[in-house]
Amino acid sequence: MFDISNQDIQKVIDTTVLSKNPLVFSNFPVKEKRKYIVLCMIVHFFEKDKKYHESEVNEILKPMIHDFATVRRYLVDYKFLDRTTDGKSYWLIEDLEKFKKYDIGH
Repeated sequence: MFDISNQDIQKVIDTTVLSKNPLVFSNFPVKEKRKYIVLCMIVHFFEKDKKYHESEVNEILKPMIHDFATVRRYLVDYKFLDRTTDGKSYWLIEDLEKFKKYDIGH
């Protein structure tokens, strides 16, 4: 999707990550590439083959970022998570192995 270097990841860490443990972001970036990097960091907090109710997704995201509803939508838009048409159930659709280099706070 994006050509992302280690420097790109470090830039997001330096400008957006308030804490690595627990993982907390100051904001959700405006630039698409940086949004994608943040989403790649967040996706590690979801388990493969597990179904999540919307409230469970919110509870995972709330401690990390203020605008958790926007991040939840982007996780679906960028195809990290899928959801039922009624939006009540979510699940991971990406293989986490692809995103190992982004796992900074899990």
